[in-house]
Amino acid sequence: MGGCFSKPKPVEVKVEVVLPEKEEMSPNGKASPLAYKANGTSRHFHLEERPITLNPYPKAKDVVEASVCHVKELENGQMREVDLGCGKALLIKQNGEYYAMGHKCPHYGAPLVKGVLSRGRIRCPWHGACFSIGTGDIEDFPGLDGLPKFQVKIEKERVYIRASKQALQSQRRTKVMAKCITLSNYNTSITNVLIIGAGPAGLLCAETLRQEGFSDRIVMCTMEKYLPYDRPKLSKSMDSQPDQIALRSKEFFHTYDIEVLMDMQVVSVDAKSKVAVFKDGFKMEYNKLLIATGNTPKTLACKGKEIDNVFTLRTPEDANWAVRLASGKNAVIVGASFLGMEVAAYLCEKAHSVSVVELEDIPFKRFLGEKVGRAIMKMFENHRIKFYMQTEVSELREQEGKLKEVVLKSGKVLRADVCVIGIGASPTTGFLKQSGITIDSRGFIPVNKMMQSNVPGVFAAGDVVTFPLALRNNKRVNVPHWQMAHIQGRIAALNMLAQGTEISTIPYLWTAMFGKSIRYAGHGEGFDDVIVQGDLDELKFVAFYTRSDEVIAVASMNYDPIVSKVAEVMASGKTIRKRDVETGDMSWLTGKGL
Repeated sequence: MGGCFSKPKPVEVKVEVVLPEKEEMSPNGKASPLAYKANGTSRHFHLEERPITLNPYPKAKDVVEASVCHVKELENGQMREVDLGCGKALLIKQNGEYYAMGHKCPHYGAPLVKGVLSRGRIRCPWHGACFSIGTGDIEDFPGLDGLPKFQVKIEKERVYIRASKQALQSQRRTKVMAKCITLSNYNTSITNVLIIGAGPAGLLCAETLRQEGFSDRIVMCTMEKYLPYDRPKLSKSMDSQPDQIALRSKEFFHTYDIEVLMDMQVVSVDAKSKVAVFKDGFKMEYNKLLIATGNTPKTLACKGKEIDNVFTLRTPEDANWAVRLASGKNAVIVGASFLGMEVAAYLCEKAHSVSVVELEDIPFKRFLGEKVGRAIMKMFENHRIKFYMQTEVSELREQEGKLKEVVLKSGKVLRADVCVIGIGASPTTGFLKQSGITIDSRGFIPVNKMMQSNVPGVFAAGDVVTFPLALRNNKRVNVPHWQMAHIQGRIAALNMLAQGTEISTIPYLWTAMFGKSIRYAGHGEGFDDVIVQGDLDELKFVAFYTRSDEVIAVASMNYDPIVSKVAEVMASGKTIRKRDVETGDMSWLTGKGL
């Protein structure tokens, strides 16, 4: 950060380490059955039956044991990446106890040693996923899997780790899940749980139900012809093929009896009679319902909007076609949104020219503020991307049925062989109009902290909801981001099982352009000041978004793990004051431990 600053009062954050409870086992060695009331009758089911083994590594050949350090080499609150010869592990010391687990975040492979250790968990430095140091389980998202956990022992003042070679290689652990016990005798048009939408919210809901031992029928349906995939990659890596970005394999869904109906659109729901009607007339009865249909991209309303080579980015085909058409040609991006700017950055090397058209005067101004927005705009201009600001498209012109020019309201005419529209999206909830499920004036489904709609047994999650955000005094907000969809899908599942779990997560998002990432945590809507530390010209900065005297969000570039650190402080319930960040002394955030 440079320079000398007077030290502000440190922010006090109490560190609590919650030791994990052992998995409850019933006397016969199986997990205790959980009772689940379905249609008023109590059902019992078991987690996938498996014998108890005292040795967690039955195949001796798969086990490696290595001395990794002297006991005095690690202080409390420290983490270290250690090599076991056939793979690495993360060694942690907290409150005098040693823990060892996978060293890479299962989401995108971030080195967890560079993350944040606090309150008995590690937060990933890149995208904010959290893992329990006691169990390795994922506690906040993005991502689907937890970390493998390894045995630690101390002998003659040396620390030894005993680990499965397979786990060292995979660096991920999928939780034990139940299967469906009623599949052989069900009626195809009746399901216990129906999930409309197959994004992260829908997938997490299905997986959580199975992880919690739910063994009745689960059906997910999607309008798309693919199994759930990593949609944020469509704008960041536009060449991606569906199988490369699939979140789970076909075998996974088959193994855990999660049925996915593809190319199936629900056109109406009757919440009273608990029936969903599909476009082809097929009807399905359900007991519990999750609506996780996401957003539909907005389109242009001008003349020529139907011309070929004009895209909204919704599917892998859209992204693949846009790249192919832009190669060596002229690309115009309408909208300096996250999606629009990511597409512009990706096409920069491939297209002959890239132009961005935007109604505002600075990209990201409302979201990241003027100073940060200008710095990002300059980075884009340095990569030969042209901006046409404070104007919009008045007409798209064709030649032989294909796009030729984009005419702006300012009178400027841009040559264009391909046009990508990134002007925002609206919630996909039109099919619920006569359902009895409340939808607000903007089309969102209001839910409570348990993701419950106004109708008992009907839950909603992801981009379609507004919910009370604890961080902002339970202000009702819509946070249409990848991480939030994950956690909301999980919370919905837990409450389908009547666990009474409330959402309390800190929103965390990122954008990647030209190999650089901006990370963001909190909810900055309505900020009245931005305090920037670092160097915007060098693109190495931290920006704190404040409202009156409170920090409500933070963004950074080239300053990991500061956003994860702030997210942990916020998650602990501590308020960060404006004065804490104004002086420029960041020792309270950059020091180890919280």
